[in-house]
Amino acid sequence: MGRELYASRPMNLVSAHLPLPWLWTFWLSALALGGVMLRRASWAMLRDARNLNVFLAATVVVLALWQIKTGIKPGLALHLLGATGLTLMFRPLFALLAMALITTLLGLWQGDYSAIAGNFLLMGALPVGVSWGVYRLVDRRLPNHFFVYIFLNAFFGAALATLAVGLCATGIAALAGLYRLDYLLENYLPFYLLLAWAEAFATGMLVTLMVVWKPEWVSTFDDRRYLLNK
Repeated sequence: MGRELYASRPMNLVSAHLPLPWLWTFWLSALALGGVMLRRASWAMLRDARNLNVFLAATVVVLALWQIKTGIKPGLALHLLGATGLTLMFRPLFALLAMALITTLLGLWQGDYSAIAGNFLLMGALPVGVSWGVYRLVDRRLPNHFFVYIFLNAFFGAALATLAVGLCATGIAALAGLYRLDYLLENYLPFYLLLAWAEAFATGMLVTLMVVWKPEWVSTFDDRRYLLNK
């Protein structure tokens, strides 16, 4: 019965079935990352009411997106992440803040308090880090071109971030003994291939619309770099 209670939840980690040392490690790591975010984020950006409204609206949209989910087994939920879109819009520190708000609100709402840090690291920090890494690599190594930005940063970045979450979630579930590795490899991880395509398509389309109609919402995009004289 205990497992059944988690079947309808959108979160990927089930705290009741994770070893206590893992939970402490997740919390310490999340708090350390939060400390970096507090020290380095340019908080003046949110003092502008327009920026604050866009940030809060994007956070609410991703929060709603997480409610559209499906479950393979209790603790093995699948849903779109939205992390790459947030990273391209706000850069990594504010994307992390948005993901921290989302995982905290969902954890409090569901009463699964001890899993908040783990879910933030798995479905927030990990895809944001992958998305930012892809952006930085593309920014340094490839020409500044609109289609390079969209297809690599948005489409490919979102797909790679989702696959990274799938691999990590599979590893955690297997190492914690929640499910056998062969079961996860056959019945859970393959669904992330489909989810990665959906995440890539959704992120690519939304980012394309934003850079065309509202480029000021996407802090990593610059008309002069990606469109002028191209």
